[in-house]
Amino acid sequence: MPAPRARHASESSEDHLERIHELMEEKGFARVSDLAERLGVARASVTNMIQRLAERGLVNYERYRGFTLTDEGRAVAQAIKERHQVLSEFFLLLGLEPRVVQAEVEEIEHHLKPATLGALKRLCEHWRAQPAAHRRYLAHESRPQPVRKRTAGRR
Repeated sequence: MPAPRARHASESSEDHLERIHELMEEKGFARVSDLAERLGVARASVTNMIQRLAERGLVNYERYRGFTLTDEGRAVAQAIKERHQVLSEFFLLLGLEPRVVQAEVEEIEHHLKPATLGALKRLCEHWRAQPAAHRRYLAHESRPQPVRKRTAGRR
């Protein structure tokens, strides 16, 4: 089994921004300890990331106090949240189970290009507006798939 790939720095910063946004919606602010718990990482890692996000103008941070997102940070976090929602809706519309959806979204959400996300969003909107089309898709997918025979010389 291959080793798990290392998380790219932007993936980690996006996860931090997404969780900060959630905490701010719940409490109005975020603290290092809350964020570390949500992300399952050490407080020191969170502190380092928060300092980097503050340097980039995405977080208002004062040592030993809570922190909040700047306007720019809020906009970035909102875009991340929307991407997450579009992917979740798309996979649910495909008929995947919620636990599978959650795992898949976490795995690929950081790797989509805006054009791909836009296409998925439009497809979700189409299926919501045209439920008969969505039902046809689901009916098609639930049909047994033919088994293909291997031909000589092919593996």
